[in-house]
Amino acid sequence: MRAIWLSTVMGLGAALLVMVIRRWAGFSPAYDEGVVDTFMLAFAGFGFTIGIGCWDYWWGYIIGNATPAHEDHSNHGAHSWRDYFKVNTDHKVIGVQYLVTTFIFFIIGGMLAEGVRAELATPGLQYFSPATYNALFSVHAALMIFLFVIPAFAGLGNFVIPIMIGAQDMAFPRLNALSFWMLPVAGMCMVSSFLVGPFDAGWTNYASLSVHGPPGQTFWVMGVQFAGASSIATAVNFLVTIVTMRAPGMSFWRMPLLVWANLATSTLVVLGTPFIAGAQFQVLFDRIMGMHFFDPTHGGNIIVYQHVFWFYSHPAVYIMMLPGFGIISEVLAIHSRKPIFGYKLIAISTVAIGVLGFTVWAHHMFVSGMAPWLRVPMMFTTMAIAVPTGIKIFSWVATLWRGVVHLTTPMLFACGFLFTFVIGGLSGVFLAVIPVDINVTDTYFVVAHIHYVLFGGSVFTIYAGIYHWYPKMTGRMYDESLGKLHFWLTFIFFNATFMPMHWLGMEGMMRRIADYPSKWADMNFIISICAFALGASTLVFLYNMAHSWWKGAPAPANPWRALTLEWQVTSPPPIFNFDEPPQIVGSPYAYGVPGARHAIVTVHVPPAPEEIPVPVALAQATPVQREAIMSALKHILVVANQTVAGERLIAAVRSRAATDPVRVTVICPQNDPTDTWVVDEAAVAAATRARLEATLAALRAAGIEANGYVVDRDPYTAVLDVVESDPPAEIIVSTLPRTRSGWMRRDLIERLRDRTQLPVEHVVVDEPSETTTS
Repeated sequence: MRAIWLSTVMGLGAALLVMVIRRWAGFSPAYDEGVVDTFMLAFAGFGFTIGIGCWDYWWGYIIGNATPAHEDHSNHGAHSWRDYFKVNTDHKVIGVQYLVTTFIFFIIGGMLAEGVRAELATPGLQYFSPATYNALFSVHAALMIFLFVIPAFAGLGNFVIPIMIGAQDMAFPRLNALSFWMLPVAGMCMVSSFLVGPFDAGWTNYASLSVHGPPGQTFWVMGVQFAGASSIATAVNFLVTIVTMRAPGMSFWRMPLLVWANLATSTLVVLGTPFIAGAQFQVLFDRIMGMHFFDPTHGGNIIVYQHVFWFYSHPAVYIMMLPGFGIISEVLAIHSRKPIFGYKLIAISTVAIGVLGFTVWAHHMFVSGMAPWLRVPMMFTTMAIAVPTGIKIFSWVATLWRGVVHLTTPMLFACGFLFTFVIGGLSGVFLAVIPVDINVTDTYFVVAHIHYVLFGGSVFTIYAGIYHWYPKMTGRMYDESLGKLHFWLTFIFFNATFMPMHWLGMEGMMRRIADYPSKWADMNFIISICAFALGASTLVFLYNMAHSWWKGAPAPANPWRALTLEWQVTSPPPIFNFDEPPQIVGSPYAYGVPGARHAIVTVHVPPAPEEIPVPVALAQATPVQREAIMSALKHILVVANQTVAGERLIAAVRSRAATDPVRVTVICPQNDPTDTWVVDEAAVAAATRARLEATLAALRAAGIEANGYVVDRDPYTAVLDVVESDPPAEIIVSTLPRTRSGWMRRDLIERLRDRTQLPVEHVVVDEPSETTTS
């Protein structure tokens, strides 16, 4: 609640203050939509992070407050579901927060895509205007890229990387929490643009469309700034963590390939993201301050925007894929039980892709009007980047060769990735060729290519990673049948949706247009049906994740028999991951090598609690503790009179105490003797009391907590009274043989069973020696 009201107050306050200053300074009108929206969004976003508590520790440190006990980093971790809705410094909690949040935006982005396909199902305009259609695909793409793919990998990395390298947490836990909480702010900026006129210049936000677009363009710019700040902070955290916090013995050549992938990705983010931030600030200044960075009539250069944007955004493609490559390396090696083929080549090619990624940006601009001479070198560098990518594909296929392949759900998604990514890579080589690119630019061939790369190359790997580490994250196993159903639905309908788009693109169907010639009607109708089925397949995944987390079978520590460190601790991991820093002694992928180990992990087994007999524990307990102990014990009700001290009866109670801690209540209905004319009630009561005390003493001597009392003569009513006031788990009734028992002649056992619906055992005590008194 503090986050909501502080965000509202700071946002509205900033908007009001800006209008007052503009009026005081003589600007007219005082309310300028672009200026007010910019300050309102910026301060509302900061207000949210302040209200949620991201800055509490730092603010207290600045003003000199003593460090509170709950902020000393020893109290982090999730102890209930509520902890996932708070600022938390545990990298595992933050990882789950990332994944859940990104899938919320994935669903929103997916629904927008279904709106696009609904409009394209038949020629003509059906449901949306061209402007709204532009907004649908623009917001869809922006959410998928900035709010799903990139942060989803940050979520998986957050959970896995620190454990993989033997660290207790990320290097900067509080910065890590702030990085996550900036993400919902970015998403809300983009989604709320529909309230003011959504941005419609595509995810590229090309100038001059973005400079002169609807008010939602400002929301897009502010959303990207928050998402970019989140990405940079996360990347810095990963870099410092990986470089400085690896366990003893973990050299760079002993790091798992997912760690290599995150190292390269984080470097790309730190070097590339400031470029898109700068480009969007220039767009913002053009919109609200009247600058002319991209206005040729005032000396601006519109091509510069595309150069700056793609200098970030092509490396961003690898930001969205390199972590997936790391996930695939882990999944293929573990689920095929083979050492990864060409470990060093994969690691080097990962770095090479990161370096080459900064040399290919202009292949997106072959028709933009840029300098023609730049096309040729960009074509060759684009083709060159296929070399390290091909090395990876070859190494993964070689890893599978003659492996003991287990077709689990993560393995299926990994194999699906290989198929789809190869197709996306091949179409990328076509697009690198200048004549081909010029002919298919802005057609559905490009739509097919980008989805084969980003859905096939990224979303498939995200699914593989989530299924692979789901047991570690939740401590529960997912439903394997539902997982495989999810894979096949996704794989079939993904290819049925996007494969035909290659043909449509080569035929000349243009993208980003709400209408098309009727000759492509049948193909588009089929594509739309398959797109709806692809969206529906996500419901299987969401149900499987939610239901398995709730009721799934408990997961063992290492269900995949993996060697890497995260599988050497419990599922879910302890709050601080390791009792002692692990010692790395070998390769993380030595599967099939007898006696091979990756690490030595020391686990401190907590000493077994000293077993204290229940009577002793009760004697030492406070009233509250005594009540808790008593309520935890199994309650047995014993009903007997003349046979109350019978050996068979006491043996029956002892047999139950041998399997479960029990507490016993003994009631003795006081009968009148039938063999005398004169009844001495005091003597009868004393005799009954004596038998009861003897029984209680015998039970307590056996270590059984027992209480008892003499009740009125009707055993049936006495039992019902106890059942109502202190319900037992079962009842034991002891009587003389049927021929000499008045209780049996009144069908006491059957009546109690019918009325109480409890287990009722009948113990017959016959021999005189079985009772202490006759």
